[in-house]
Amino acid sequence: MSSIKNVLYFQAGLGVLANMFLLTSYSFTISAHSPKPVDLISCQLTFIHIIMVLTGWDIWLTDMFELLNIENDVKCKATFYINRVMRGLSICTTCLLSVFQAVTISPSASLLAKFKHKLKKFIIYAFFYVWSFNLSFSSNQFFSVGAYTNLSETSQMQVTNYCSHFPINNIIRGLILTVTTLRDVFLVGVMLSTSAYMVIFLFRHQRQCQHLHSIRKLRASPEKKATQIILLQVVFFVVMYWVDFIISSTSVLLWRYDPVILTVQKFVMNAYPTITPLVHISSDDRIINMLKNMWPKCYQAF
Repeated sequence: MSSIKNVLYFQAGLGVLANMFLLTSYSFTISAHSPKPVDLISCQLTFIHIIMVLTGWDIWLTDMFELLNIENDVKCKATFYINRVMRGLSICTTCLLSVFQAVTISPSASLLAKFKHKLKKFIIYAFFYVWSFNLSFSSNQFFSVGAYTNLSETSQMQVTNYCSHFPINNIIRGLILTVTTLRDVFLVGVMLSTSAYMVIFLFRHQRQCQHLHSIRKLRASPEKKATQIILLQVVFFVVMYWVDFIISSTSVLLWRYDPVILTVQKFVMNAYPTITPLVHISSDDRIINMLKNMWPKCYQAF
């Protein structure tokens, strides 16, 4: 079991470092140039992923709470609430990223083109509503999560060594699960729709370019490259999110968390925020050029 825990620690450490590096890179890019709406969304998504990995149940944040001598009940409520908010923000922000990229690459003759010049204005409102919704929607964690008491009482569902879910009314539990499912189905549906639109657009654009240039001379534009990365990100997110959602929903409905299943869920939950920044770092020309420019200076310094 210790080897599995080491894997989770390594995954979390890699995810935090990669996201912190990406967030720093975006900060330099945004401060040096006029920020694009997609850059602002990616910057927020990176910040969300850092908090999401840090609050990955009993990995790091709980250890920090122990050092601060905070009561287990407060620690559990805070950790689960923040993590639940970040998970909701992750799916909402990924959906925003997909929608805004679809608008960005849309041709001038399309219906989406009229929103291009209003993207920066819309993005502020989108951030406000997304944060407000998830902060309020996840408030049920304050009542359904608390410190685990080692009693013969079977009504609690232990999730970590210190925390457990408390039983709530079946109607309320079903209502929360239904609303969460509807939210996720709607957002995933929007992501898949915009992704299909971008795939069709790229395919048509590729065919048009083949009539004008030879395939050998064909080079991917920055917009095309960014779109391909976002498409990959959306597909990977959808797969990981629904695996996590199915495991979580099944455990809540059965009111039982198996330790092995819980470990798998932790790994799946942190897979998306860990791999996504690595893909962005390796594919963003601006970050690659920045690293190339920094390398000679670092070499001379040492």
